[in-house]
Amino acid sequence: MATRSRSALRRLTVAIAATAAVAGTGLAAVPAGAAPAPAEGKIYGAGAKTAIDGSYVVLLKDGAAAKTLKATGKKELAKTYGGKLDHNYTALDGFSATGLSETEARRLAADPAVDKVVQNKTFRITGSQVNPPSWGLDRIDQTSRSRDGVYNYPDSAGEGVTVYVIDTGVRVTHQDFGGRASLGYDAIDGDNSATDGHGHGTHVAGTVAGAAHGVAKKAKIVAVRVLDNNGSGTTAGVVAGIDWVQRNASGPSVANMSLGGGADAALDAAVRSAIASGVTFAVAAGNSAANAANYSPARVQEAITVAASTSSDSEPYYSNYGSVVDIYAPGSSITSAWRSSDTSTNTISGTSMASPHVAGAAAIYLGRHTGATPAQVASALSSGATAGAITNATGSTPNRLLKVVE
Repeated sequence: MATRSRSALRRLTVAIAATAAVAGTGLAAVPAGAAPAPAEGKIYGAGAKTAIDGSYVVLLKDGAAAKTLKATGKKELAKTYGGKLDHNYTALDGFSATGLSETEARRLAADPAVDKVVQNKTFRITGSQVNPPSWGLDRIDQTSRSRDGVYNYPDSAGEGVTVYVIDTGVRVTHQDFGGRASLGYDAIDGDNSATDGHGHGTHVAGTVAGAAHGVAKKAKIVAVRVLDNNGSGTTAGVVAGIDWVQRNASGPSVANMSLGGGADAALDAAVRSAIASGVTFAVAAGNSAANAANYSPARVQEAITVAASTSSDSEPYYSNYGSVVDIYAPGSSITSAWRSSDTSTNTISGTSMASPHVAGAAAIYLGRHTGATPAQVASALSSGATAGAITNATGSTPNRLLKVVE
């Protein structure tokens, strides 16, 4: 057995003690040559009240590397980080994925091909209540508050324009549509059977283009179902519906979104992408009596954001407000078609009812100006609106009430 001198043993003891002291600080905790911890990025909307655990919307970066991620590539990208592909978006470059832990989602967010990872969350139609008969059509064809009992509109009435109702679906057989409504896409069931199991979407569509209740009486309606029979949906499903609209829209096109929730970067990006492709969007400001700048898609600057008005030209207690609002439109006690039968109607209130008035007005304008861009449509409606009509407009909300323009 080998022996050491006392001085050598002392030097060895000091060296061991020094190594232990360094290890105690954590500096020697990682062995030489060990891989660094994986990079992590940001999850947008993490911790939202309506967040869906383990579910995310992934937006990809522009560029050749991201463009090569077709459906199979996206599936593998999700799988690499522990997730499963849910929706594959093609017009909007991205996808949704489930089964990811928060750590896995953060690591996915740091992938070179990824622009943003957004927490998937639930969205709902805005609240409604039963009220007396409607009055909205009579108000939007004149500047005076004293209605004349007649809705005057151009004979073209939105003919040649398609309006996509992104909602709970539509009862396309309702007599108010006269064969002008069709089923488009169903993000809830993943097919094209976008029938209405709630009623909200049929009501909205009737206000847009119903023969009796509608603004643009000759426009076509396409149902895009992104909310279920309870009026609830997810970021992933709503984005899938918008993505479908962008891919399928042809000719003069308008989309109406009478839904909303908290600020959502993925939803905003999808709406902006569709608008950039040429689809005019009318969106509800929301019914939380709060600043619409904190809600999606209401906060999207390129969309036409609509607050509600009452029959006395006041801002109702429930309507969202603020500088992101573009225009007011009738929203309280609006009667329109309903899903119960091919002749049924219902009277409800909300910014959900205001937005389709604007979508219909946009369709009328596009029917006469088929080459107009979404920005030009928005400008025409703002310029033609009745200024100063709302008696109690909140704060910085632009005081403009919808008036149909040709």
